[in-house]
Amino acid sequence: MSILHQPDPAPITRQLRAMFGSRLLLAAVHHLNVFDLLSAGPLSLTDLSQQLRLAERPAMVLFPALCAMQLLRYDKQNRLTISELGHYLVQDQTPNLTGYTGLEKDDPGVVDMVQRLLHDGPLESPQGISFVKEGDGPSPMDDPESARMFTLGLAGRARLLAPIVAANLPKHNGHLLDVAGGTGYYTYEWLLVNPAATATLLDRPAVLTVAAELLDGFARSGRPGADTVPNRVTLLPGDMLTDDLPQTDLLLAGSLFHDWPTATCRQLARRFAAALRPSGEIWVHDSFLNDTLDGPLATTDYSAQLFCVTKGRCYSRAEHHRWFTDAGLTPMQAAIPTQLDYGLIHARKL
Repeated sequence: MSILHQPDPAPITRQLRAMFGSRLLLAAVHHLNVFDLLSAGPLSLTDLSQQLRLAERPAMVLFPALCAMQLLRYDKQNRLTISELGHYLVQDQTPNLTGYTGLEKDDPGVVDMVQRLLHDGPLESPQGISFVKEGDGPSPMDDPESARMFTLGLAGRARLLAPIVAANLPKHNGHLLDVAGGTGYYTYEWLLVNPAATATLLDRPAVLTVAAELLDGFARSGRPGADTVPNRVTLLPGDMLTDDLPQTDLLLAGSLFHDWPTATCRQLARRFAAALRPSGEIWVHDSFLNDTLDGPLATTDYSAQLFCVTKGRCYSRAEHHRWFTDAGLTPMQAAIPTQLDYGLIHARKL
């Protein structure tokens, strides 16, 4: 089936991620008492976060989600206030639905979400940091079994999205650096439509072992030109946070920034900018919050899921643009939708 006509499987992933949004809602109503607190009057995001003792990351996971659910909104003074719908979650409101929603408030997933919100992660840090490097210790993706399980778990999504991404990336005869490229499918598909180009796939060694197997299958697929791809791609083991990055014309950061806290994202933007040649471009493929930080719901649910398993969350296009500008890049305003509630944005090195 042509990528232009394949159905978007987003309803499937939305159902998966919706349970994380439900846990956020129950945590807000019954454990953090967000709606009872705001019933006294609107509060700025900073003041509300301070009163609830929430750090920046959990606050930026919780409040955009409640806005996306149409339970909170921003007033003309940019303060958070309860919407007309949200008043049904105030205990002093008559009638209200707090008794009904309270039937699920002690669900283990909800209780775990509360702890993560209050502590900006699990009580014991190694728990839940499933897919990214923690401190100076080894990466979980250095374990061959974990790396294989997770990389193959993402392979279906990558195979679906990679041809769409490749079709929307610039046509180029130069070099593509795919950072933390996982399966490698985005690189392989881009090389297929750019037959004179070369690429480097950077990831942890155990991940690249799986990527090499998938590359072999890709080369043997019988698709025109697929057999040339292995000769044009380098599988480079490394750590994007510390190792020197090869110079490149295009840099792809797919599902990458959302694994990391804001400070690390700024650091990565600077490192990626330094790897670009003049007129080079960084392309980010991810699910983005609205710049107004009030949705969309599919992305706030995804952000809640990421909050539970990584050090990051979903970010807005505006947040990415600030990192790029600070790194000396010029953000481009175009936003290209792909599928699964993902899209592409990019910035250029002048």
